Amino acid sequence: MAGLERAETEGPEERVTLKERLIRLIETGGPIPVSTYMQLCLHDTAQGYYATRPGIGKDFITAPEISQIFGELIGLWLVHEWKAMGSPAEIRIVEIGPGRGVLMKDALRLAMMAGGGDFANAMRVTLVEPAPAMREIQNEALAAAQPEFVSTLAEVPAGPMLLVANEYLDCLPARQFRRDGASWRECVIGLDDKRELVFGLAADEQAAPEGAADASAVVEVQTGMDLLVADLVTRDAPFRALFIDYGPSDTAPGDSLRSYKDGEQVGPLALPGESDLTVDVDFGRLARMSGKAGLDVAGPAPQGMFLLGLGAQARLNQLVKANPDDGEAIFNAAQRLIDPKDMGERFKAICLSSGGLPAPAGF
Repeated sequence: MAGLERAETEGPEERVTLKERLIRLIETGGPIPVSTYMQLCLHDTAQGYYATRPGIGKDFITAPEISQIFGELIGLWLVHEWKAMGSPAEIRIVEIGPGRGVLMKDALRLAMMAGGGDFANAMRVTLVEPAPAMREIQNEALAAAQPEFVSTLAEVPAGPMLLVANEYLDCLPARQFRRDGASWRECVIGLDDKRELVFGLAADEQAAPEGAADASAVVEVQTGMDLLVADLVTRDAPFRALFIDYGPSDTAPGDSLRSYKDGEQVGPLALPGESDLTVDVDFGRLARMSGKAGLDVAGPAPQGMFLLGLGAQARLNQLVKANPDDGEAIFNAAQRLIDPKDMGERFKAICLSSGGLPAPAGF
């Protein structure tokens, strides 16, 4: 992108920060949309957050890191859905944003037990991960599964596919629109008189964004969802894609942009590329556009209900019985995932499938 190139003559000691590169971009071309800021802060290949700072367990923690039960139940789900497809001789097991490989490692451990040799021989593990540093971590964690790596969903080889993505949708860049009197304007990021990043509004008026209600003051639209659905629609059947993330079931998020560093919430503009950026997921919009595109849609369903439907209580009882000295810790971790007052209600599960398959397990 213009304005973000690094000079060829710069040495390591002269390397400019991502913040300075953003400032130069704005000075050159004017204010940038919030979505552009998110894209560069999270996914810039040189200085973006996911390329340089794998923050799981430090800046944030995800469900697979909290309890092994999460990944194990996903493993049982994979085997169930493979059988629902007729147990094809080859099945692509795909994860987008695999983190440190914890979810897939736990999932495959139970999947091998439940699916036996037939499933083990059929599966081909493919990880959608563009960051080289993360690929090294994932390859080590999942060495026994011999994972293949691709950078985008479109690169996943053809054939029957079961896809899982936990806390991936929330990092898709969001455009943000704010009501300004009787009209709408896009939220942008510019500079103040001290060359500091600040929020502002674009000069041109916009039509009301998709999902705007009469009472809406701010609406976020994740345009990356459109590409995601397009990638799935153009894929040959059969496939299922399971997404688990946080956000409302059927209303457009307002101003949900936030940032985390070392487990603490910080200002979204404070540490570009050094802190995690996230937004709430508009599950209603994802469900509507997927249905219109011809995909079968199950959910969104609360995460707690989804996990209980997969047998969370039975697996919890097994683990506590096998590890009585750690029983309380095992219970408390699982409770975080299921309790409506914790992650059980705020997190949702949604499954997008090619046509002709039975209803997926857990919904």
